[in-house]
Amino acid sequence: MSSNIFIKLKKLSRIHEGFVPKAATIAVNFSKERFVQKNWVDRSREPWEPRKRKDRGSLMVRTGRLKRSIRKIRVGRTYFIIGTDVPYAQAHNDGLTINRTVTVKQHQRAVRRGRNQRKVTVQAHTRKMERTFKKRQFLGESHVLMRRIERTLENDIKAVIK
Repeated sequence: MSSNIFIKLKKLSRIHEGFVPKAATIAVNFSKERFVQKNWVDRSREPWEPRKRKDRGSLMVRTGRLKRSIRKIRVGRTYFIIGTDVPYAQAHNDGLTINRTVTVKQHQRAVRRGRNQRKVTVQAHTRKMERTFKKRQFLGESHVLMRRIERTLENDIKAVIK
């Protein structure tokens, strides 16, 4: 009987050791699900604003680089951090408006009129750039994610105790 308790305690110890990496994997998968379901889920569902041009394909996925880049950055004994190394990820996740003056360098452009093609030199100039990224959150704390992680831990513990 006492050896049975020690076996269960060893199994619980293994669950404790392996739980943080398992929770990190659940969080990464949850973030990648946001691209499929096109929404953010915290206490309620917040659907992403649809794209203006429907013919452009799936929302937030052109090459898949952003979705593929979501991974575990650091896993400690009691914590984990997931994130991405894509430079434009924060702009999409938090929403961003860029109002900037951009300098265009001198360059040559090919101009075609009928069969004739000639090169025209475009002088250096400045251009005002305005770009708004809609907030389409895919990373962050979520009540649903926390509940999912809690349920996984609960089920693992119940499986050992039985």
